[in-house]
Amino acid sequence: MTDQTSNAMWGGRFAAGPDEIMEAINASIGYDRRLAAQDIAGSRAHAAMLGATGIVDPTEAEAIREGLLTVLSEIEDGSFVFSTALEDIHMNVEARLKDLIGPVAGRLHTARSRNDQVATDFRLWVRDQIDAAMTGLEALQFALIEQAEAGAEWVMPGFTHLQTAQPVTWGHHMMAYVEMFGRDASRFRDARARMNESPLGAAALAGTGFPIDREMTAEALGFDRPCANSLDAVSDRDFALEFLSAASITAVHLSRLAEELVIWSSAQFRFVSLSDRWSTGSSIMPQKRNPDAAELLRAKLGRILGATVGLFTVMKGLPLAYSKDMQEDKEQVFDAADSLMLALAAMTGMVGDMTANRDALRGAAASGFSTATDLADWLVREAGLPFREAHHATGALVAKAEAKGCDLPDLTLEEMQEVNPAITEGVFDVLTVEASVASRSCYGGTAPEQVKRQAAGWRARLSRG
Repeated sequence: MTDQTSNAMWGGRFAAGPDEIMEAINASIGYDRRLAAQDIAGSRAHAAMLGATGIVDPTEAEAIREGLLTVLSEIEDGSFVFSTALEDIHMNVEARLKDLIGPVAGRLHTARSRNDQVATDFRLWVRDQIDAAMTGLEALQFALIEQAEAGAEWVMPGFTHLQTAQPVTWGHHMMAYVEMFGRDASRFRDARARMNESPLGAAALAGTGFPIDREMTAEALGFDRPCANSLDAVSDRDFALEFLSAASITAVHLSRLAEELVIWSSAQFRFVSLSDRWSTGSSIMPQKRNPDAAELLRAKLGRILGATVGLFTVMKGLPLAYSKDMQEDKEQVFDAADSLMLALAAMTGMVGDMTANRDALRGAAASGFSTATDLADWLVREAGLPFREAHHATGALVAKAEAKGCDLPDLTLEEMQEVNPAITEGVFDVLTVEASVASRSCYGGTAPEQVKRQAAGWRARLSRG
């Protein structure tokens, strides 16, 4: 098949157009149409600069800018007809611009290449996604803070190895995720600061001989500065890799929380109830409430990690500057961004709607000898034992309680003194779960006042932006 449209696009170098298979593998319009708004913003900035510098007649430059707005409105209202034969969003926009304003549209591509054009468009798109991710993370943090404040004094078991370790507060557990998602937001902020340089004007790879003003286009597009090296500008995809890396770590944190929601909402735990909005039933078991949203969210991690590995694999062997391999950068990033934003929204909804079962949390916290460490600390503090001896004595008391089928506070003073005569009645003051969490009032501890202080601090930090 000879495709004269594509042949004309490529210029006079080729005598025949691509056949159908080549067209299918070469075209990216099926997915890079998502860059339309960024492509038109970049083109309008470029046209304004061409007019301001006199490279293009200012009247023609303004006609180009107005025509591009018409193209954008057609794309937004769904009337724009995309053509696979025109390969990508850039050529689709330019072809439609020519229909609207005539041959003057061809002046738009003066002093630029599709290489710096796509690098600019993609940076703008990823920057928008970073901004959206940070907004989504902030909403999730606020939902977690509200849970933390409501349950600052509610006692629950803290786990290591998924075994009962020490009592903590529900608020403390919620605030742990606020910290995690805060680090995620900081990674996105760092990535945004590094990527906020404009490739526009780097042209194909070596810059251009036209007297362009790269600072003007960079400022118009909200970049801090132009990229300093034209080779690097068109071949760099670090910004996409950093976005995916930050998204992957965020997804890990989302997945860990989703896993806890799955466990906590089970009949065996009953720590939380998820609302009907985030649960489904069974086709044959009427008693079931399945935490499908949390499970699906947990699975989104795989898509995001897969995209990250995929783009690293594409980029690892490429020489400078641009290679067609880099066309394969977008679908993976698009999918990862969609998955991340959906996961953030879903988790925010689940956290905001879920109800913690205070009685079940407290009951679980009091089981499994969770105050054993408090007993060991009391032996060090009050009986003067070295910690290793206190640890051994506490282990003996746990064994005694286990044999008796009771918990530590249920042992009598006489039974405790059989292990160590220095134990007094005062030991029972530290063996309640409430006393345990209250005693851990150091900075970062689980004590209710610390939870409230940390929650208030995060509220103030997030409100300041």
